[in-house]
Amino acid sequence: MSNIVIVFDFDKTIIDCDSDNWLIDELGFTDLFNQLLPTMPWNSVMDRMMMEFHSHGITIQEIENVLHRIPIHHRIIPAIKSAHALGCDLRIVSDANMFYIQTILKHLGIIECFTEINSNPGYVNQQGRVRILPYHDFNKNSHCCANPCPPNMCKGLIIDRIQDTVSEVDNKRFIYLGDGAGDYCPSLRIRERDFVMPRKNYPVWDLICKDPSLVKAQIHGWCDGEELEQVLMKLINKIMIEENAKFISSDCKLQTLSTPVFETLPKPLSVRLS
Repeated sequence: MSNIVIVFDFDKTIIDCDSDNWLIDELGFTDLFNQLLPTMPWNSVMDRMMMEFHSHGITIQEIENVLHRIPIHHRIIPAIKSAHALGCDLRIVSDANMFYIQTILKHLGIIECFTEINSNPGYVNQQGRVRILPYHDFNKNSHCCANPCPPNMCKGLIIDRIQDTVSEVDNKRFIYLGDGAGDYCPSLRIRERDFVMPRKNYPVWDLICKDPSLVKAQIHGWCDGEELEQVLMKLINKIMIEENAKFISSDCKLQTLSTPVFETLPKPLSVRLS
């Protein structure tokens, strides 16, 4: 296991569209969705849409089949598999929902690559329909974030929790990838020695570009799945080289300190390279 934690958004980052809109459009409920959207929060609208699907006889299998066809850039899966093979700790923080994400990742054969998925609750109830609930219950209280986070999810709070649970002794380095306005808050909380990968010309990119100095981490943009893979692999390689250099430097120092003071003839150091 490497010392790298990679946190992915899901919609328009791992997949190449918004999963809610994809499902609604493909099942032919766009007009009803547009009518309901101004009347209630997004999560509530999607929960209502699932009730409408069920009442119209649309089965869970039909919903899953639509999700299986969701567009994804052909270099995303290789990028995820490569990062996982290198021992990186891969996690998801997404404003989609657990039902979508698990359904799609299982179909793509990459769900085992992720150690943790953080998203809105989504599950099939006893009546056989999907329920979608907010991550933060905005009916009881708000997360009170000053950044442009939706009321149901502050990704910054989730990133804080992930960083707090990772021991400083483990010397973990973070890479955060996202596209939306909700990815701005966690981008501000990633530390100086870490990396933020905003999708170019998407809301998080525009927010960061207004004042890049507010982001403590190094910023590396990407435009599509191919560039995501290239940038991500370069950053993983950069971190590994830096950490190996620290290890070699520490190893040399320890060996130098352990050399007896009465030895007058220099001897070559045996440096461990891996």
